[in-house]
Amino acid sequence: MNSAPLSSANDVRDAAYHRNQVKSLCFLALLAVVLVAAALLSLRAGSYNTPLAELVRGVFGLAQDEKINLVVQANRLPRICTAILGGAGLGLAGCILQAILNNPLASASTLGVSQGATFGAAFAIVVLGLAGKSGIGVTLCSFAGSLAVAALILGLSRFRQISPEGIVLAGVAISSMLTGATTLIQYFASEVELATLVFWTFGDLGSTDMSDLRLTSLVVLALILYCVFHRWDYNALLGGAEMAVSLGINVRGLTLVSMLLCCLASSVIVSQIGLISFIGLVAPHAVRLVVGNNHVYLIPGSLLAGASLLLLGDLFARTAIAPVILPIGAITSFLGGPLFLYLLFRGGRQT
Repeated sequence: MNSAPLSSANDVRDAAYHRNQVKSLCFLALLAVVLVAAALLSLRAGSYNTPLAELVRGVFGLAQDEKINLVVQANRLPRICTAILGGAGLGLAGCILQAILNNPLASASTLGVSQGATFGAAFAIVVLGLAGKSGIGVTLCSFAGSLAVAALILGLSRFRQISPEGIVLAGVAISSMLTGATTLIQYFASEVELATLVFWTFGDLGSTDMSDLRLTSLVVLALILYCVFHRWDYNALLGGAEMAVSLGINVRGLTLVSMLLCCLASSVIVSQIGLISFIGLVAPHAVRLVVGNNHVYLIPGSLLAGASLLLLGDLFARTAIAPVILPIGAITSFLGGPLFLYLLFRGGRQT
């Protein structure tokens, strides 16, 4: 008697799931198209008024004019790749931090992880005298700073049982203290060191070449592979840690490794391009509005959205008042600030 209604209900659920799959896949395809379009526009932007087809050939060193090959391969291509890698890494790190902390406001910038990386880099440059923003010593100090902040945030979240809103407020306080400490270091820096430190506060995508991106590529790839492999584990965390444990998931190991990889990716990106705020907050939430909390789609969506946002932000910074290039850190802050306030006030109403 009840088999027909039950079968009908299952059919309805299957149809809804299929529709959501199609919608999510179409949205990911749209994000991929936006990313390719943004890359082509960035390749086109500049003082060289060259046809796009010729610029694309210049990527492979096949342009007829050798100057175009030089401009594309030495300037525009590294900048585009830096934006894609940096935005993808920060977007995915924000997505995973929100999952393991069960906090929609979590990201490397809102929790102070990026500020910890910036402080570590400033400490390496001024106090330790390590020259060169891409040096391994600066990266290690940057990683140590971000990891210290992450350990503190993780301890507050897991052992002190502080609410998600309290974690964000703790991140704001930590960010403020680290910003003050970085300012003190700048006060005692020499002119050369001070000029280098300004890089960290403004953010810059134009100071890297392809060789500088090898470490960033490896770290971001490691984060992607780990997150994709554990995508169903992150979905299980949506039901709470107890439910995840009942499903056989090592929640503590998943949390620690995820936090470690997110900090490593964030610190390496900061050591390359400086302090870029709110990409890790905006990208996952923009994707979540369409695909929901399913990390099967949320992880690749956060990658694509983060890369597109940083690339489009850099394009705006380069073309808004050309030939002056605006600091990309300021652009992303204007983008993420209103969303942060919206999420904070929405969470307050829900409680």
